[in-house]
Amino acid sequence: MLDLLITHASLPDGRTDVGVAVQDGRIVEVRPGLEAPAHETLDAQGQLLTPPFCDPHFHMDATLSYGLPRVNQSGTLLEGIALWGELKPLLTEEALVERALAYGDWAVSRGLLAIRSHVDTSEPSLLPVRAMLEAKKRMAPYLDVQLVAFPQDGVLRSPGGLGNLKRALDLGVDVVGGIPHFERTMSEGAASMKLLCELAAERGLPVDMHCDESDDPLSRHIETLAFETQRLGLQGRVNGSHLTSMHSMDNYYVSKLIPLIAESGVSAVANPLINITLQGRHDTYPKRRGMTRVPELMAAGVTVAFGHDCVMDPWYSLGSGDMLEVAHMGLHVAQMTSQAGMRQCFDAVTVNAAKVMGLTRYGIEAGKDASFVLLQARDAIEAIRLRATRLKVWRQGRLLSEMAPAHPRLSLPGRGGVAP
Repeated sequence: MLDLLITHASLPDGRTDVGVAVQDGRIVEVRPGLEAPAHETLDAQGQLLTPPFCDPHFHMDATLSYGLPRVNQSGTLLEGIALWGELKPLLTEEALVERALAYGDWAVSRGLLAIRSHVDTSEPSLLPVRAMLEAKKRMAPYLDVQLVAFPQDGVLRSPGGLGNLKRALDLGVDVVGGIPHFERTMSEGAASMKLLCELAAERGLPVDMHCDESDDPLSRHIETLAFETQRLGLQGRVNGSHLTSMHSMDNYYVSKLIPLIAESGVSAVANPLINITLQGRHDTYPKRRGMTRVPELMAAGVTVAFGHDCVMDPWYSLGSGDMLEVAHMGLHVAQMTSQAGMRQCFDAVTVNAAKVMGLTRYGIEAGKDASFVLLQARDAIEAIRLRATRLKVWRQGRLLSEMAPAHPRLSLPGRGGVAP
């Protein structure tokens, strides 16, 4: 007898009236009209059953710290970095862990079950690293967390930057990170990319770089990242995050750059909420949007995902852990309003994000983990439009969260009593 059978579900790929059978935390069968004895049977009534949301770019060590020790008044990236520098001496491991756990609660309730979080390695104490490793351990039963060793102040620019990053990896951090555009010169930025990619190759680790988070069209570190990926045989293990300078580059150069990225197998993560907030701050009008060239990268075969990046921290005062909000913003900023484009934006916070993170047991098919979310929507486009209620959230067959359906009741003369 099955542990769980979900019937009459719709899937993001367009299939309807699908049954999903679960045994011992794994999916054992997926097909239309499936019926079988089960300890628990749930009729999805045509609602959308999707693999969990994934966030491939976040900063959990900074989350929920908004207002500490002050608010970012200019709203700029550089003031946010300066503010984080002011906050670091005041941090405690206990507070960092508690804020991360609180955010984990938010994430699970919104069907977000996998997060790749960059953690600052700039301080010799590695206090944020130790705190996030502890938070990761505590959340492991219900949330997959990958940690990226992120030298916020520049691996070459800050004293001891490389040594601190290596110690973070020794402690168990999963991914090699960097921030080449924050090094003192373009040449130092390129040198940091080479150094960090070689370190990842030596240790057999993935790479995820904050890359060209700038309005400067001459910030071209993604080109170096693509080159080093091929030179070192790191294809499929490297991601470039942000890439906002591509928004300002001339089309001729981009016509050369995008094929290089595709050829190298480097994936890309855009962060729509934060890119649209932080970029273009030095412009008057016309004002640049700043998000990287998502549809063009996708059309070239590059795996593109969307990240949340920040929630209530020195860089961003809003956010709730809702990846449908991220997809909604990405759809608008990239002007991906075709039917196919909107579905691609849903993929950017589900299957594409899982691919960036290397999640091999992800998806609604036999043999994969029984981790999925039932949404109060009929398809992926409606889910984005409504930022659909997460009715139920399962991880490996275990129900983690449930929410009552949204059914507003109206009292309007001559109208129906329930809003759509």
